[in-house]
Amino acid sequence: MVFWILAGLGAYLLTVYLPAMILFAQIGLRAYTGPRDTLPDPGVRRARALRAASNFQEHMPVFLGLGLLAMLVPGADMAQAALGAEIFVLSRLVYVAIYVSGLPMVRSVVFAVGFVGLVMMALSLS
Repeated sequence: MVFWILAGLGAYLLTVYLPAMILFAQIGLRAYTGPRDTLPDPGVRRARALRAASNFQEHMPVFLGLGLLAMLVPGADMAQAALGAEIFVLSRLVYVAIYVSGLPMVRSVVFAVGFVGLVMMALSLS
């Protein structure tokens, strides 16, 4: 479980930093390292990356809470919790890539798969 919590944190950081990486490519080193008083329109990809990061920020506390509870609750089904965590983390990586590329229906399916991972983690506690 610790591995998947750390992998989730890594995926989270990648997702949160992605809009900044896109901005860097958009405005260059000099403007990026400056005060950034005025920024260009985010553009389609950066705007999508910002929304994907916001979505991940909403789900990360739930993931971390369920992961920690799985390690602390006596009798929790660790195999199920770890599988749910794996599903969540891997689906989040796919979700971000699909969101930024703009595939609407596939994005929703991948989101649902990740949510199933969270449900599996929650059910492992009973």
